[in-house]
Amino acid sequence: MAETVLDVHALTSGYGDLAAIREVSLTVGAGEVVALFGPNGAGKSTTLSAIVGVLPTMSGQVRWLGQQRPKSLTRFAREGLAFVPEGRSVISDLSVQDNLRLGSGGVDGAVAYFPELERLLPRPAGLLSGGEQQMLSLGRALATEPRVLLADEVSLGLAPIIVDRLFDAIKRASVDRGLAVLLVEQQPRRALAVADRWYLLRNGEMVGEGVATDASLLDQMYLPSASASPPQR
Repeated sequence: MAETVLDVHALTSGYGDLAAIREVSLTVGAGEVVALFGPNGAGKSTTLSAIVGVLPTMSGQVRWLGQQRPKSLTRFAREGLAFVPEGRSVISDLSVQDNLRLGSGGVDGAVAYFPELERLLPRPAGLLSGGEQQMLSLGRALATEPRVLLADEVSLGLAPIIVDRLFDAIKRASVDRGLAVLLVEQQPRRALAVADRWYLLRNGEMVGEGVATDASLLDQMYLPSASASPPQR
């Protein structure tokens, strides 16, 4: 059985006095890709922000390699966390090469995952396409050789061929290096091609889980709720 890298137990978090997620529990093991699904406003991004400590913990706990999660995001990153938030987390005015140098993994590690970046190294990141920017962001994260990767909708707004490249890189790191991955996604079918297990979040609460082969179960639970959640992010 794979070592549990990330263990979230009964986590409640939110904004001010408002709990946006309530008693969320999940685990991610070494070498495992776990997908977190849910309709818009279900609390998926909030869950990631709470796990890494960007949002306060109202109750519950996040354990990291059997210990309490580091209190600061900087220390968490030093201990092996890579977090790719929603959107293109690149510095537009810097070149691709300088963006990669900002990460502890450097240039070569990112290019190993995405060879397309090599010819783009001198180019300002702001001039890249959306897919190229996401390869830059994910490549920079994977190059640090983290123990766990939290990725928030890396496929958003991208062509299927680019999404396949991103997911292939994530799966490769999981298989080759034992990377634990928690992947927030809006495209269940595509994500299940690389995931081992899944969780389903609705209205800030965990309502289901299964293995990747349980696609029919996910359909039964997810599709009827896709338009039922109120805006809550």
